[in-house]
Amino acid sequence: MEPLPRGAQFVRAKMLWEIALGVAGDINIPYYGNRDIKIDVGNASGEHYKPYLRMSVGSPILAHAVVREEIEMAFVNPSAFVTQAYRGTGLFSEPLPVRIVVSYPSWDRYVHCIHERTGITSLKQIKEQKYPLRLSIREDATHSTRVLLDQELALLGFTLDDLVSWGGSLQLNGGPGDRRRLEAIEKGEVDAVFDEGIPLWFDKSLAAGMRPITLEDDLMKQLETIGWRRAMIPAGGRHGEFPHLKEDHWGIDYSGWPLYTRASLPDEIAYKVCDAVAQRAEEIPWEEGAYTGIGQIGRESDATPMDVPLHPGAAQWFKEHGYDV
Repeated sequence: MEPLPRGAQFVRAKMLWEIALGVAGDINIPYYGNRDIKIDVGNASGEHYKPYLRMSVGSPILAHAVVREEIEMAFVNPSAFVTQAYRGTGLFSEPLPVRIVVSYPSWDRYVHCIHERTGITSLKQIKEQKYPLRLSIREDATHSTRVLLDQELALLGFTLDDLVSWGGSLQLNGGPGDRRRLEAIEKGEVDAVFDEGIPLWFDKSLAAGMRPITLEDDLMKQLETIGWRRAMIPAGGRHGEFPHLKEDHWGIDYSGWPLYTRASLPDEIAYKVCDAVAQRAEEIPWEEGAYTGIGQIGRESDATPMDVPLHPGAAQWFKEHGYDV
């Protein structure tokens, strides 16, 4: 299928998309600022406007909007948050009837990296010593990494506010590879980085004297109950991208971008979305080294962890096209 389907409506929609990217991609707008933009692709020719299919990226709590039928599908990163919605744990007080349609393959880990000079080798020690840790994290308090961090600290009995109260500080960033973070690491202005997106900062922190800490087994088991998984980073990285990592390290799985929906969505819609992904696969910017083929986006893999069932319409599509699910 051609990159841009023929027809003036698609040309106009493409221009709207580029405008939206220009606004939402403005690095001067904080992550919690005015970045949400809605674009509709189609003819919008009816007397009353109602889109056939509404999809969005956003925070994990969009699961409520999906179930309330405010939108049909949402993307979330990582897969563990769909698991929490399905189980009714963590962010969710009760189970939600969510189902996965496809999962965009993305390999990532969440790591706690702390400088050797601190003498800290576990998260528990931070509270026990009331250590004034200079911590580098995301600036958006609603970001998924901040949610995970809050969940971890709650299990340990303290908060970021507590850390600040005993002399610690927060170095806040946009993305994981924010230049402000990288400069702070190089200048020794931070003691620790807790984040995902590790190809962008992890090896730089190791080169600066930081070391990844492994979570205590009891803490990790509690996180697994919520919906998180432990996951390994091989020494040196999967492709040699972490030369300063001298041994295997177990972090938290931050892989997979599930596109999910509600169980009550008509099968034909989920089926049609799977078919559209297959048709447009060559135009999708797949993550290098993570994507192995269309069959992968409907099953468990290292880059597509799935603890939530596929929607029946999606399962039908994969089975009809010869893929195991």
